[in-house]
Amino acid sequence: MTDTPGTARQLPRGRHGLPREQVIASQRDRILDAMAETMAVTGYVGTSVAAVLKLAGVSRETFYEQFRSKEDCFTAAYERAVERLVVRIAAASGPLEDENGQGGTHLHRMERLLDAYFEGLIEDPAYARLYLVEVYAVGSDALARRAQLQDSFVALIAEVLDARTEEQRFACQTFAAAVSAMVTARIAAADLEGLRGLCAPLLDMVRRSGDLYGSAMTEEVRASTR
Repeated sequence: MTDTPGTARQLPRGRHGLPREQVIASQRDRILDAMAETMAVTGYVGTSVAAVLKLAGVSRETFYEQFRSKEDCFTAAYERAVERLVVRIAAASGPLEDENGQGGTHLHRMERLLDAYFEGLIEDPAYARLYLVEVYAVGSDALARRAQLQDSFVALIAEVLDARTEEQRFACQTFAAAVSAMVTARIAAADLEGLRGLCAPLLDMVRRSGDLYGSAMTEEVRASTR
């Protein structure tokens, strides 16, 4: 049996000779994974610390050594989920080279960005539900962090599509909001196949957008006709 991206292994019982720092890190990983996996079933409101402890295989004392409360644990799990996704998207959407060593197209970069986003959600659905769905049950601080993540996504789309005007940047903002709404609905319904099916039509819409989102698409059309 292999571990899923969001599943931390439990340490062996008894004396194992591992450094205390490694033990603490392992316990923290298991608690955060258990928080995400429990919420995927019962939601934030229905998730108790006791249920998290049972799934993580740690004591109540261990939990409160690392987290002040259930909300504090949620915040840490949320930050972990965001970091994983941001790193994945940033790596995928950077400047590319084609098979001839020339710069990759803007459309190719956008395809890589969307692929990384969707595959990140599909591979770790418990964490995806945590920061897309359950975040709305937690409070204003969590929602403010969610808004920051959305702004970062908008900025990346605008950079990839070469948005230069206020109108183009607003179009990128509406595109990101639409993607977020459609993705959230499918994660809430546990419809991973439906989620995967969004990528191609979204990319096709960008391809046909002209200069709506930025200058990238019109420049690539001009380049292809030379």
